[in-house]
Amino acid sequence: MKKVFWVVIALFCFSTFFIIFPLSSAARPIKVGIIDCYSGPPAVYGKDALNGFKLALKDINKKGVLGKKIEFTTRDTKFKVDIALNMAKELVMRENVDVLVGTINSGAAMAVSSAVAKKEKVPFMVWISKSERITGEKGHRYVFSTGENTAMAGKAGGVALYKKPYIKYWIGGDDYEYGHAIANAAWRNIKKLKPEVKMIGKSWWKPGEPDLIPYISAILSAKPDAVIFCTGGRSMTNILKAVKATGMAEKIPVWIHTATDHAVLKPLGAEAPEGVMGTMDYHFYYPDTAANRAFVKAFEDAYGTPPGFPAFHGYNTANFIAEAFKLAGAVDKEKFIDALEGLWIESPAGQIEMRKCDHQVVYPMYLGVTKMSPKYGFVISSDIETLTGFDVMPTCDEIRKARGK
Repeated sequence: MKKVFWVVIALFCFSTFFIIFPLSSAARPIKVGIIDCYSGPPAVYGKDALNGFKLALKDINKKGVLGKKIEFTTRDTKFKVDIALNMAKELVMRENVDVLVGTINSGAAMAVSSAVAKKEKVPFMVWISKSERITGEKGHRYVFSTGENTAMAGKAGGVALYKKPYIKYWIGGDDYEYGHAIANAAWRNIKKLKPEVKMIGKSWWKPGEPDLIPYISAILSAKPDAVIFCTGGRSMTNILKAVKATGMAEKIPVWIHTATDHAVLKPLGAEAPEGVMGTMDYHFYYPDTAANRAFVKAFEDAYGTPPGFPAFHGYNTANFIAEAFKLAGAVDKEKFIDALEGLWIESPAGQIEMRKCDHQVVYPMYLGVTKMSPKYGFVISSDIETLTGFDVMPTCDEIRKARGK
């Protein structure tokens, strides 16, 4: 009986110890919580980013980071701001994630940034949302962007358009954060470079509007010299289909940021229009470097399709997380942030920097025009012109001014 008594006491003490003192941090993985859209039309972007992230983790976890694996869990935002907020709170409060990642929806990214990341002091890596306000006007210590933003895209668009003989412009786009942000950025830069340009009209529609042909018909009737479309994930396919169906690009020059994204163009097939100007920060066929070829091959071997820009962002996000924790020397959120500021990593497009002053990654931008490729059998970007990241980034002084500092 004495023996049984002492065994019971030992078991009680053992279990009590692990209630009071959980498993050591050495055994705990680095936890990443991903909130993004995995249902409906925008899912093509969310899944592509996730696949790029997983591809990078496959290599990262072979050696581990600080003796740990990086693990992740996902939540579907369904492209809704309120759901994104709830999912982010759940991941932080219940799952105790070390880093938040997401999302394609700029409005959701803004909400999570201020109401969760900043409030709870959890680093948030934004990998697809493009509103410049995320790391600009509304930027803070706990939010970072591993994708290009509307300030960069708008400046690239301005450079693409101001040299053209266009004076009268029409802007159309999705009536939400991203649509207005890209419109403002593009117009601001064109006007700065060519003051004589005029805005003769605007059209706004709900994100994901299925029938955009009536809008295009009205724009064609107004006879602008050029059109800027500001569409995001839910509407990009629809606007390109409508441009093709109406022959718009043959009548009026059209510029759309990400119009040259193969993740949209390839599925469209014969419905993808030629002659549309677009800007991108990544193409699987450009730049034609050993690093990019290796990334593309690994991605195709894993998923059976070339990587799009979200996969590029997802891949870089995983590597930024791994390298920052290595540099920090501990799984500590504040040390992680200090390490991430100003960090350089190798990417499929060469070395890239997470700029310290605004937590915005510095990417080059590629200007091109959609054209059918006999090599690939679908429309791609042609006549590509490269603008360096520093050519299209707002200055740190501009960032401080936007934040009222």
